[in-house]
Amino acid sequence: MNTIEVMKTRRSIRRYQKKKIPNDILMDILDCGRLAPSGHNAQPWKFVVVTDQELKEKLTSITRYGRFIKDAYCVIAVFCERNAPCLFEDASAATENLILAAWHYGIGSCWIGSYRRDHSKETEKLLNCPDTHELVTMLTLGYPDEKPVRGKKSLEEVVSFNSF
Repeated sequence: MNTIEVMKTRRSIRRYQKKKIPNDILMDILDCGRLAPSGHNAQPWKFVVVTDQELKEKLTSITRYGRFIKDAYCVIAVFCERNAPCLFEDASAATENLILAAWHYGIGSCWIGSYRRDHSKETEKLLNCPDTHELVTMLTLGYPDEKPVRGKKSLEEVVSFNSF
């Protein structure tokens, strides 16, 4: 799939097949996250990949909108250094790179907002996050077991030129 096709066809996936993601593909997806742009080229991220079923069950139980975490092959927690000048933007750019790289391989994902949410501190504790870092996003990865058809707004609804 070319880059434009990846961006235009990707949808959030919440149902996954019980199928392993090959390690070389997972590592390439993570490498794409690593190569995301960051403010001042700080690259303040740390990706914690959770494949352990017991940990995924715990994450499922503490997140309000993550009931599907336990069914994904893995969940990637994206942490950033607390003092990074653009931590939210940096983590978001890395997360989007991870999502698009995954879809290139036919692997579905779903972004779980985790920046200072109810589950954030408990997740940080569960994953042994040092005080120097903060959880910003999480995303699930797995081979899709659904074909979501949720529509998107038209281009005309979201674009204007020279003023709102």
